[in-house]
Amino acid sequence: MPLFNPSIKTQCAVTKLVSSAAMGAAFFVLAACSAQTTSPQNPDIASVQWRQHKANTPPSARHENGFVAVGEHLYLVGGRGERPLDIFDPATGSWSQGAKPPFEIHHMQAIEYDEKLYVLGAMTGGFPEEPPLANILIYDPATDAWSEGPEIPADRRRGGSGVVLHEGLIYLVGGNTRGHMSGYVPWVDVFDPETGRWTQLPDTPHSRDHFHAAVIDGHIYAAGGRTSSHDTGESMSLTVAPVDVYDIANQRWHTLEAPLPTERAGTATVAFNGLLVVLGGESTSQVEAHREVEAYNPETGEWLSLPPLPVGRHGTQATLFNGELHIVAGSENRGGGPELNDHWVMEMGE
Repeated sequence: MPLFNPSIKTQCAVTKLVSSAAMGAAFFVLAACSAQTTSPQNPDIASVQWRQHKANTPPSARHENGFVAVGEHLYLVGGRGERPLDIFDPATGSWSQGAKPPFEIHHMQAIEYDEKLYVLGAMTGGFPEEPPLANILIYDPATDAWSEGPEIPADRRRGGSGVVLHEGLIYLVGGNTRGHMSGYVPWVDVFDPETGRWTQLPDTPHSRDHFHAAVIDGHIYAAGGRTSSHDTGESMSLTVAPVDVYDIANQRWHTLEAPLPTERAGTATVAFNGLLVVLGGESTSQVEAHREVEAYNPETGEWLSLPPLPVGRHGTQATLFNGELHIVAGSENRGGGPELNDHWVMEMGE
């Protein structure tokens, strides 16, 4: 079992957010959802709990970073500025450092493939027109070394994208070709690491950047985000409420009837126990980063309001390990700070 400091905990019952178009209102009622990975059933969960893990040597504070499980460790990578690679060992509850990325990388959704860490659909350089990565970056934990992977097609490069792995293929969804300028795109590409081949897929119904994607039962979900447009004075205001879903087998997109309840960008998104879980984020509605944790149940078509983040944040990634959700780092306010290095773990009760 992972070793954590359970001294700081928050706990509350799961609530269900039910929209009512006729009433033009929303009602909150007690509910629950199943711990089953592919068959969520709301009445099966009694509560959700957050707990904080405190290490003797915490990771480096940062935001606009990636965070992903590879093998038996969790890797905190990149962020604004040239940040170290911090590695969490759940068996000991301690952090260490690995080889630093070869250059600044940020605005990413890192993934694991073939027991390695992959970064694509990311940005580099300074605000506001940060260029996208030209090649996939690959970190191999076995050798503690970075390498330059396959080239990303020049006319399809962008950052702030959603990136997911499904059945050995890597999907790159949305993003922005011009950093925070009005270069947002609806593009979707799939990369086959075995053949090195890129294939263009149907565009998403809605362009978006500053979001993460997730896969549930052969469907890619694109939720949250915005269409960044610093050049028109709308860096954060154009948030995207609709949630787009791609049927991988049929190569078709559709948009959910129920939009994301709280519009925001810079969110972290994971598929957790069969639910689409969207955490944190930033928006023009408040200076503080969002604490909301909202989960969509594909079987019921309803959103659940889960216990909020103990500390709001945007610009980081959540990852799963041994049936628990981990989130580290990010920015506590909208924009670029203060940067965080705290580590929180969510458990769903049986």
